Amino acid sequence: MQRARLIAVTAGAVGVLVAVPAAAVDSGLGAPGIGDVYYPDYGNGGYDVSHYDLRLKYQPVSDQLEGTATILATAKQDLTRFHLDFALDVSAVQVNGQDAKYVASGGHELVVTPPSTLRAGRPMNVVVRYSGTPSKVKIDNLTPWQRTVDGAVAANEPEMAWWWFPSNDHPLDKATYDVSVAVPDGTKAISNGVLTRRTSQFGWTRFDWRVSQPQATYLATLAIGKFDMRFATTKSGLPMVTAYSDNLGSAAGAAKASVERTGEVIEWESGIFGPYPFDAAGGYVPQTNVRFALETQTRSFYSPAFFARGSNLYVVVHENAHQWFGDSVSVASWRDIWLNEGFATYAEWLWSEKQGEGTAQQLADFTYAFYPASSSFWKVKPGDPGKGKEFHESVYDRGALALQALRNTVGDAAFFRTLREWVAAKKYGNATITEFVALAEKVSGKQLDELFKTWLFTSGRPAARPAAHAARLTASAPERPRSWERIHRTHEHLHGRP
Repeated sequence: MQRARLIAVTAGAVGVLVAVPAAAVDSGLGAPGIGDVYYPDYGNGGYDVSHYDLRLKYQPVSDQLEGTATILATAKQDLTRFHLDFALDVSAVQVNGQDAKYVASGGHELVVTPPSTLRAGRPMNVVVRYSGTPSKVKIDNLTPWQRTVDGAVAANEPEMAWWWFPSNDHPLDKATYDVSVAVPDGTKAISNGVLTRRTSQFGWTRFDWRVSQPQATYLATLAIGKFDMRFATTKSGLPMVTAYSDNLGSAAGAAKASVERTGEVIEWESGIFGPYPFDAAGGYVPQTNVRFALETQTRSFYSPAFFARGSNLYVVVHENAHQWFGDSVSVASWRDIWLNEGFATYAEWLWSEKQGEGTAQQLADFTYAFYPASSSFWKVKPGDPGKGKEFHESVYDRGALALQALRNTVGDAAFFRTLREWVAAKKYGNATITEFVALAEKVSGKQLDELFKTWLFTSGRPAARPAAHAARLTASAPERPRSWERIHRTHEHLHGRP
């Protein structure tokens, strides 16, 4: 067993300690993983990325992607070798203007050997030229790159970048982005942030997108196809881009009726959580057979399955709540996923309150009663669900129950103050559940260890529902809130996320 040294990894504005093999630090070899407890080979050690510049060309007919990625980073230690997470074919790598050696290793590692040692604290300029057919690349039998009838979509969690750009693929290493994509005329290319330019030449149209605030790699998205793209401005002046595949069929109307209200949802959420953290907003609905949604930063991805039965504001509320909880404040480890999904689910409960379709307490009562004590639902611990169970329904629903328990224990004033202080203090950084518990205790002046242990870290149904006086349910089942069916059906899709 290798010894491990704890080193500080700069993640946005927050330093997070992760375990990195000491041999890698001492020998100048960047570690092939950033130290995640669930996914130890995700991300890489030895450097910190500040910016990705991606210049791409995509042919929908053949699913052929060509790209040049320029990665601006800083060495965190002396480096004679470092890793990038990537799975397509590489034709050349340069480091600081000089040709570098490279070799593919394992399923998603590109090992780069620069011509000379990269010194700690000095800038790294890495250029990778590559090409490939993303849909043909399988890693652990996984191909999250989605082919569509007229293009493709890159949207998945916790891994997606490997299929379209080389990166340090872990939420601990956020960066800004410029994504420039050339596609055949008549085809659209959608990504995160602000559309800064669109140009056409020789039968190709190039779309240039810019992300000015730090973004985790899995939140970077790309959608190519025939889209109805719409440009608007929210009430507070925020630019908003929405897009809908021309091939949505009967779901098109409901999709537009839902996603076009993104500005309204963001304005409402800003009143609860604090100022919206980014300079753009929106969402897109491609023609795809997958059945999940994802909070891709500033421009959420929605499967048309969410709108098959009509409009659905709850999924729009959920994914946009993630812009605060998950995108701006990102997990330090995938074990901390409750900080994303429990909070986004609770935002749905708050929306239900606003709409008069059931209070958060009524939803908590019904959720607690809906899953009997014998249900496997209660076996998964939201605070540590286990690898592969990050999107189990317990993380969402029991995760929201934990927040209702907190709200009842500390009162509305302290509860909502905690949420606002949390997103303000951790803005653009990373965080752990332990840090949230500490803040909740500081704001409320209460000892909360037992509460979080009960709702997040103990297998089995808690003896009492989350109510102001820890009341047990009466013999009669609680009345089902009007919002329950829509929320529950929405979550059935969300839990199906790869």
